[in-house]
Amino acid sequence: MLRRAFFCLVAVAALFGPSAAIASPALVFEPYNGTVFYAEDPDTLWFPASLTKMMTAYVAFHALRNGEVKPDTPAIVTKNALAQPPTKLGLPVGSSIPLETAIRVIIVKSANDVAVMVAETVGGSEEAFIERMNEAAKRLGMTSTQFANPHGLPNEQQYTTARDLGRLARALIIEFPEYADIFSMKSVSVAKRELRTHNGLLRTFNGADGMKTGFICHSGFNIVVSATRDGRKLVAVVLGEKSTRIRNERAAQLLENGFKRYFWKSLFGTSLNGLPLPADRDDRPVHLGKIICGPNYGAIRPELVPDLSPSQTPITRLADVPTPLPPLN
Repeated sequence: MLRRAFFCLVAVAALFGPSAAIASPALVFEPYNGTVFYAEDPDTLWFPASLTKMMTAYVAFHALRNGEVKPDTPAIVTKNALAQPPTKLGLPVGSSIPLETAIRVIIVKSANDVAVMVAETVGGSEEAFIERMNEAAKRLGMTSTQFANPHGLPNEQQYTTARDLGRLARALIIEFPEYADIFSMKSVSVAKRELRTHNGLLRTFNGADGMKTGFICHSGFNIVVSATRDGRKLVAVVLGEKSTRIRNERAAQLLENGFKRYFWKSLFGTSLNGLPLPADRDDRPVHLGKIICGPNYGAIRPELVPDLSPSQTPITRLADVPTPLPPLN
């Protein structure tokens, strides 16, 4: 019995220990009213990595709604787009795909070249589109966020926080329900290829229905994930984990915890805007390059492999193990 208890404690430490070791911010909230169920370091500056593409999609959705572009407007491959590092679609310069398909590709496959294609199609230039991204961030109250590119590859002038990503996720869910299917897609077909999502929780967590993953060595493994059960929706933000497995397990555990405590937390939780601000914080985003990618890290490493655990075991099983859950205060 004691031996079993010991191994349970080891398992819990393995699950939550990395978060404490590398200060991984986390947030769980109800998107429609903004009630926060759990928050850890929500205002620590962080590199968003490919979570950036949520804002790229948000700006593109507004352009579609305003009639500036249409779903079938060609998103053309320019030299600038093709020059982006992987992950990329890699179509030749001068070719094109419909804009709506391009948006699906940046969310599902996280293709950096296609993110630039979307930016240039909607904004006229990448620079003009980035201005729109920052204007949108300001409008949404993302006071600790700045964008310098539309894809999320490393840039010292590009940073965000878990709280601000929560605000962006809320805006996407509330303002653009007609595009919810894009964030829940497990694959997308383009150029005679089927591209699989990086978001493994869409396959392994009961009720998962969005949104986006991100990884660069600077940031560690990030995710914004939504899930719906019995008509109740929650969103989790997890930043800076050491692997896709740890990130996915932590996000799943936080969501499961939130659903179990949904009733009383929905009554007594605070709001995204009501979370207390830190007394002080570093004015630069946390750098995890040497922790995540080794002591010799120095080169850009873009987004990696699909975020699926090797076992493919549904992660909901983790939450059924009678082990302590993180506090929800």
